[in-house]
Amino acid sequence: MLIDLLLGLITFFTSTVAGVVGLGGGMILIAILPSFLPVNALIPVHGLTQMTSNFSRAVFGYKDVQFQVLPKFILGSLLGIALISSIIYYISLEYVPLFIGVYILLSLWSQKFNEKIKRFESYFIIGFFQTGLSLVVGATGPLTMTLLYKDFEDKNRVVATAAALMGITHIFKVFVFIFFGFAFFDYISTLLFMIIGAVLGSYAGTKLRDKIDGKKFRNILKILLSLLAIKVIVSVFL
Repeated sequence: MLIDLLLGLITFFTSTVAGVVGLGGGMILIAILPSFLPVNALIPVHGLTQMTSNFSRAVFGYKDVQFQVLPKFILGSLLGIALISSIIYYISLEYVPLFIGVYILLSLWSQKFNEKIKRFESYFIIGFFQTGLSLVVGATGPLTMTLLYKDFEDKNRVVATAAALMGITHIFKVFVFIFFGFAFFDYISTLLFMIIGAVLGSYAGTKLRDKIDGKKFRNILKILLSLLAIKVIVSVFL
């Protein structure tokens, strides 16, 4: 019970972070969970918790969700999760994080790169890669944030829409783990505490986000995305 309560508090903190800037909380949580859970439970428990965190954040900011981007993202996600889950045991994904990290950095800082890549960027393609690769790669969330960062100026639109898209990614991932037979009920007590912490953190983060002005928010988000991209690239070589 004490460990479950501690995990609930940790999830509250990470969900609050994500509620303020739109991402980062999930990566903090996945880095902490190995100290508390067996390896086979890490990704499924993290996925279900993040599904709750993201969908609750989208609900709290539903007026800002840009629903027009959802259909293409969902279609891409369905194709991505179907393809990757069927061939996951036959392909090497060792260097995928490297390409994700490089793409994020170039997309954020290179105008020339953006001019050339713009014709290929779409929510369908982002959905395909973010959701499909989420089964094995922990850093796909910044893909969505990078595109939203360029498409929308308003911070609440960016965070709320990203939450909806990442929630879709995680719910598809959870369905895959259920299909492969992961017993979520074995961790029901832990999950209840973490889910409550995730929802409360989303609410707190949504309220705290209003304290940050738009320009400062975009600067924080750009720096945070860059740091996460660098971390992903470095992790490939370590």
